[in-house]
Amino acid sequence: MTALIALVRKDLVLFLADRRALVLALLMPVMLGAFFGFLFGGSGRSDNSKIEIGVASQDDSNISRQIISGLKADSSLHAVDLTPDEAREQVRKGKLTAAIVIPAGFGQASGSAFFGAAAKPEIAVFYDPTQSAVLAMVKGLLTQQVMQVVSAEMFSGKQGFQFIDQSIAQLDQAAAADPARKEMRDFLQSVKKFQIGNQAPGHAAAPGTAQGGGLSVPFVTHEQAMSSGPKYNGYAHSFAGMGVQFILFMGLDAGIGILLARRLGLWSRFRAAPITIGTILGARAVSSAIIALGLLAFVYVVGGVFFQIRIAGSVPGFIGIALSFALFTATFGLFIASIGTTPEATRRLATFATLIMVMLGGAWVPAFIFPQWLQTASLVMPTRWAVDGLDAMTWRGLPLAAAWPPMAVLLGFSLLFGALALWKFRREDGA
Repeated sequence: MTALIALVRKDLVLFLADRRALVLALLMPVMLGAFFGFLFGGSGRSDNSKIEIGVASQDDSNISRQIISGLKADSSLHAVDLTPDEAREQVRKGKLTAAIVIPAGFGQASGSAFFGAAAKPEIAVFYDPTQSAVLAMVKGLLTQQVMQVVSAEMFSGKQGFQFIDQSIAQLDQAAAADPARKEMRDFLQSVKKFQIGNQAPGHAAAPGTAQGGGLSVPFVTHEQAMSSGPKYNGYAHSFAGMGVQFILFMGLDAGIGILLARRLGLWSRFRAAPITIGTILGARAVSSAIIALGLLAFVYVVGGVFFQIRIAGSVPGFIGIALSFALFTATFGLFIASIGTTPEATRRLATFATLIMVMLGGAWVPAFIFPQWLQTASLVMPTRWAVDGLDAMTWRGLPLAAAWPPMAVLLGFSLLFGALALWKFRREDGA
């Protein structure tokens, strides 16, 4: 028993003595748990998960203006004014979850359709195909606003008076041939009495309050998934995120390999050969980039054969992003090796840094789920550009122009990490 206690005590002392490992062991689950808890509701604060939508109106009626005002005031939405073309393009590029376009003449047409007396006008709803689960919520909130505003206008507003008078006149002519028309006319006459009563002092209806039941929803929606490519394939985003994550871990292993070579004395042998340190690091970077490119190609070949993932955008753009990410992975490994001490300590720190990059880059949870401020902040992560770039060239079907920004960012990080690694190795070698 004494020996057992001594061995247990030894293990605990060794664990607590490595303060860096202890901090990581305590900090990592807390940070990851807090991140995912924040994304999926946190402590109940609704401002964490507002849906980003665009609103465009081609109708200048009071009804349309009130509908848009109601959408902007809803605590579940963050609505911005756009033109119809801007709305379509913002959703297509994944900048907005959805966009609502109210057509010209909607105010008049919705009033006529409210009692089922005319054809229903159509509101266009553009949505990101990755956000199909959110589409129902957006449509529900839109329906709520339309029903509130149109019902209030029909029962209490000026347009309601005009519509009732017009409809009664039309139904008087058709009532003799169609008994159902007579019933509708009688109903509208009752509504008119209700309207007149509401105009009396002390009987004003509360604005925005829907009245009555069994009435027709005065519009229909036309949903359109905005993508230049094929129908959205959820596997495409998942393969991009997981490919980025595990290829980065491969680059991390390559960097740890340099530290292991130092420990075994192999690095000294390399340095004794008649080659420069730049040649050694360059060779390691090229080999790592080739391996990363091969892994990414394998991932997408398997995705294409078994999961119907297609490069619906620019093929040269996809190749450019793949090459840029492979080079970034290689230089990331060199940078890790240049700042590392022992393989064990470096692996822990580098794993933590890699997980943070992957987490904030949208590889685990798509970045469009993030709050808007976090989406903006995550643009400092090269992984965000890699995942978004691969998405753009696959299911989003965007042209070559959409590949240039991710390529530029990834190549910029590659140049930075490569230069820092070379400087650090040369400095140590000179010492």
